[in-house]
Amino acid sequence: MSAPGLFSYRPYWAKRFGVSPFLPRTREEMDALGWEACDIVLVTGDAYVDHPSFGMAIIGRLLEAHGFRVGILDQPNHRSAEDFMRLGEPVLFFGVTGGNMDSLVNHYTSDKKPRSDDAYTPGGVAGARPDRASIVYTQRCREAYPHVPVILGGIEASLRRLAHYDYWSGKVRRSILVDSGADLLVYGNAERAIVEIAHRVARGVKVRDILDVRGTAVRRPVGATGPIDAEPGEFRVIRSDTVDAPGAVDPLPNPYATEEERLAMAAPPAEADVPLVQLGRGREKHPRDKTILRLPSWEEVRRDKVLYAHTSRVFHLESNPHNGRCLVQRNGDVDVFVNPPPFPLTTKEMDRVYELPYQRVPHPAYQGQKIPAYEMIRFSVTILRGCFGGCSFCSITEHEGRIIQSRSEDSILRELEAMKHVPGFTGFVSDLGGPTANMYRLACKSREIEAACRKPSCVYPGICSNLNTDHSALVQLYRKARAVPGIKKIVIASGLRYDLAVESPEYVKELVTHHVGGYLKIAPEHISEGPLSKMMKPGIGTYDRFKAMFDKYSKQAGKEQYLIPYFIAAHPGTTDEDMLELALWLKKNGYRADQVQAFLPSPMSYATAMYFTGKNPLRPVKRDSEEVETPKSAEQRRLHKAFLRYHDPKNWPILREALRRMGRSDLIGAGPGRLVPVESAPKMAFSGGKRFATQHTGLPRFPKQPRGGKRRGAAR
Repeated sequence: MSAPGLFSYRPYWAKRFGVSPFLPRTREEMDALGWEACDIVLVTGDAYVDHPSFGMAIIGRLLEAHGFRVGILDQPNHRSAEDFMRLGEPVLFFGVTGGNMDSLVNHYTSDKKPRSDDAYTPGGVAGARPDRASIVYTQRCREAYPHVPVILGGIEASLRRLAHYDYWSGKVRRSILVDSGADLLVYGNAERAIVEIAHRVARGVKVRDILDVRGTAVRRPVGATGPIDAEPGEFRVIRSDTVDAPGAVDPLPNPYATEEERLAMAAPPAEADVPLVQLGRGREKHPRDKTILRLPSWEEVRRDKVLYAHTSRVFHLESNPHNGRCLVQRNGDVDVFVNPPPFPLTTKEMDRVYELPYQRVPHPAYQGQKIPAYEMIRFSVTILRGCFGGCSFCSITEHEGRIIQSRSEDSILRELEAMKHVPGFTGFVSDLGGPTANMYRLACKSREIEAACRKPSCVYPGICSNLNTDHSALVQLYRKARAVPGIKKIVIASGLRYDLAVESPEYVKELVTHHVGGYLKIAPEHISEGPLSKMMKPGIGTYDRFKAMFDKYSKQAGKEQYLIPYFIAAHPGTTDEDMLELALWLKKNGYRADQVQAFLPSPMSYATAMYFTGKNPLRPVKRDSEEVETPKSAEQRRLHKAFLRYHDPKNWPILREALRRMGRSDLIGAGPGRLVPVESAPKMAFSGGKRFATQHTGLPRFPKQPRGGKRRGAAR
């Protein structure tokens, strides 16, 4: 199976208008371009920055390259429909996104406290977008022009394409396609889907009749036998519990098994335990691209946590675009069909997408106001997409996929050349990366195995023997990038996957010698096997191996450099004892965290399913299977964060109380083997240690990082 070339379509007639300096955001800008109307109006919760790290800039410039007249409504006033009429009625459709970040993650901390800033707004001011922005914007578009189709996309929609647990309301909500009333949902990075849809609509096809595009979710009447009307028997709809049955004892699935072998291993579902809506149950061979898995309905998963965990597991197992099947789930009075994931972009397609005519600066209307997310990534270059790490708490794989998509070396070097003309450039490049720093051109050794694989991670519990871990292409890229005239320093800021890096000592030496700006952030996340097994992260021994290499090559380079380890508090599978073990490890190694993060259950991740259900969907879900202990109460979450900041006097009372309760009063007192001082100890008696290896070295403290920018994290 393959996809049409992203740039193989005949351009739309409006291509004659040429390239816009900036995509217009006002009627006056449209008039200056000679446009009487926009073909497509994109609505976004972010400020308009014409830079390829901002999703709406990529989609807008891509549609422009196909000849469409594209306008931008950036952070429109959502309190009425008036601002949604600013550019007039679009000829084809509205495209709506909440922005580069989920609006609720943007607005609230992991403890549900309102944030005071917004990194994607001029001046960093909070409040420029509403909660659940995708839903609100869709409703305002409907009020403005009721008959104009609305297509929903972006990370907020992508991670809510099925019924999902919503941490902020504490409820299981329906698919956002149903709650918003949009005509169609595109998920993932969505270039292939949105280009195909735009050309079909331009040919006169109604949006609601576009039902078969990969990377989309569509609504259909209950009882429809497929995402499209088809001949009887063309689609086979089978229950998801026939391939992963709650209640049965299944062996771990073999990702390379044939379809017949998998079906033969599947145990029959227990009708009393699994009251799924049934459209068909059969085990005879049927083409995968014509097979549909019916998931438990929204009503069932909100009522039965085992079915929710089962649904999460099946959803992730069907995420490979080469073997993933169409999913269907009843949401209220409609069926939501989620078509298989889109095929990854080729290197040539990635190059063209990232070399579209971006201005690489915010729209002039902001009159020089700083946009924090832009300031962080303005002099960075995206070299790859996707992540095969499969960390259970991360949503990158659910959004961008597990197959790495890499740009060519020449394209990256051309962007570095062009960067020299961006206002404010001094020769310092803040990053060459993506979701991770070091998965550039890494892939399965066999296309056949990759096409059949259904494993959630290529690196857990160990690195797959079929994975190519050769970093030589990345080493070569670093060397050529440093040689570009005018480039003085390149720092790697994307999170490093250190379990891969240790497989390539040459890469670690290159990185440490030339591309570390005093400190390097990595994310062990924890040291205890319990939480690490639920996170799908390597053991602390791998961190120790990497640290030894890091220290060795830093010393050889004659540089004083430090690792900045990140950890998560209150992750599913974490006990108080696990956090105590971590606190003692931090103290022993002299680390004192300035900032700590508590687990935030983002929609549709594996870890969120654990948090909500108490079950582990990384393994076949059974009614009597492993229970996952999860810190949920405010008190326990506060305690787990306090363990990470054991050195803060404000946390000593809660830690003393916990240590006594845990029978570890021996850790209260003075001395290197104790965690916190006794109550009567002077405030200054507790000292020593490094503030993440920077506080007492003369180096600057690790700066607070604004949320957002490229969807990157410390090896998440």
